[in-house]
Amino acid sequence: MATETLSLSNGLSTTSLTSHQPAQHRVTPKCGSVSPPDPHSLTMGDLEVLLPGEAEALVQALQVFPLWEMGSQGWCRQQEHLEKLNMQAILDASASQGEPIQELLVTHSKIPALIEELISVEMWKQKVFPVLCKLEDFKPHNTFPIYMVVHHEASIINLLETVFFHKEVCDSAEDSILDLIDYCHRKLTMLVAYNNSSGSSLSEEEFELSPLEELQKQAQLMEFEISLKALSVLRYITDCVDSLSLSTITRMLTTHNLPCLLVELLEHSPWTRQEGSHLKKFECGRWQVVTLKEQQKLTKVDGQVWIALYNLLLSPECQPKYNFTGFNKNQLLKLRGRLNDVLLDQIPNLIELHRFLSQLALTEPHPPKKDLVMEQIPEIWSRLERKNGGKWHAIAKYQLKHIFSPSEQDLRLQARRWAETYKLDVIEALNPEKPKCASCNAEASKRCSRCQNEWYCKRECQVKHWQKHRKYCDLMAKSLDPVKEEVKAQ
Repeated sequence: MATETLSLSNGLSTTSLTSHQPAQHRVTPKCGSVSPPDPHSLTMGDLEVLLPGEAEALVQALQVFPLWEMGSQGWCRQQEHLEKLNMQAILDASASQGEPIQELLVTHSKIPALIEELISVEMWKQKVFPVLCKLEDFKPHNTFPIYMVVHHEASIINLLETVFFHKEVCDSAEDSILDLIDYCHRKLTMLVAYNNSSGSSLSEEEFELSPLEELQKQAQLMEFEISLKALSVLRYITDCVDSLSLSTITRMLTTHNLPCLLVELLEHSPWTRQEGSHLKKFECGRWQVVTLKEQQKLTKVDGQVWIALYNLLLSPECQPKYNFTGFNKNQLLKLRGRLNDVLLDQIPNLIELHRFLSQLALTEPHPPKKDLVMEQIPEIWSRLERKNGGKWHAIAKYQLKHIFSPSEQDLRLQARRWAETYKLDVIEALNPEKPKCASCNAEASKRCSRCQNEWYCKRECQVKHWQKHRKYCDLMAKSLDPVKEEVKAQ
């Protein structure tokens, strides 16, 4: 996998931080032939999802939908627009051609709207989705419309991860930055509690799950990736501490005690797990076996945590405001054992953090001076809860009747629009690494022509892997049938 050096706004740099990639619905689906791919011969500059004028129109039209309208026709249209903006933003960033999507979102003041929409869908997933799943008359044959709502959170956080690299985006969030910090804190807390021994994909036995059970399983797996992206967004926010309000810094350091939470993340390391004799790390949207030679190599997630800690502990805006209590001090000193030569070679700026921790071990810092300030508080979650609290069952019943029980014609129309949005050549080009053979793990140049999802280096590997791939392939082929019919009809 190719690596890149990512230059940061505060002068830090680290290797092995791969380009952003969008969250994808990877339902990897009779043994088709293997066909050579075309997308990997394309460069990022050859691909375009939106024309400049089209992108501006889509950005201007972005709005926040009430919870009961999630999944409606108008909402679905905006969700498609967000996916296109998401893909175009990643293509622009990867091709180093300037980033007009980020500029448009700032110019038209749409970052607060994206943050509110993100928190709205988070609340829907926590409050409405569980109620919906328990309704007696909720027995969907096709869960795609509900999946699009569940996936919506991943789409928005992925777009924010791409654009928040730029300081002006953080500035344009205005007061909603407090709500975004609270959102990231919720996701990081969930990440600390994550059981990284659980499976990362549907096992063979789970193919017998009902459509609803499968959807619930996918939502659970998606939550892990969303939390990792929230971590990246939080790290980009810490790059901007020199322009954040006092209330924002206080919320990060005092209310949420983010430095200690980040230490817990490093201690727990939910993006790393042991499977038998193999060490696996979660990178590029999937669990990958790490060779003995690469075990000391810093992952993107590790790098984000270390840089966030550097910003929160050493920046002149944060250090005087952090209360180094006995507990906080003991937690932070756990980092000293991790700051070895291998890590310092990869992020040299952490040498300064190592010196600071050595000094901290020998001193008792004074508590921060308490300033009399009017503290701002986040208001999006509480406002949404006041407006919708006690109505979760009514919202679920309404959506079941009017939104999540589409006709066959509506499903076909949505399938056609989905096919138009998710262009295969763009999806493949967004993958930051070359595909691996599903059988021998060698670099693959061909894929199954039936499901278009599993990769192989040669025909013999596909035949050998067929018994394992068969159920997956059947599942994916069935899900693609409506799309293929619509494409043929055009």
